[in-house]
Amino acid sequence: MDTLEFRYDTQLLIAGSDLDENAVRDYFMTNFKGDCLLAVGGGDLIKIHFHTNEPWEVLKYCASLGEIFDIVVEDMDRQARGLKG
Repeated sequence: MDTLEFRYDTQLLIAGSDLDENAVRDYFMTNFKGDCLLAVGGGDLIKIHFHTNEPWEVLKYCASLGEIFDIVVEDMDRQARGLKG
């Protein structure tokens, strides 16, 4: 079985003010290793979707931008092996 390069599917919403999806996307690309990045929204709400091995770093950064909620971190390796994520 192939192993995944980036194990954790990390999804959340950020509520804040003057959020800039391009700035968030640039920060991710510069500071985090991962793939499948989606940073969509702006103004007062951004949705994040990102595959990484360090979801706690993503959560820490996102929490610095505003309130984070609807947080889902799934272990895609466990899912691939038929186990609950």
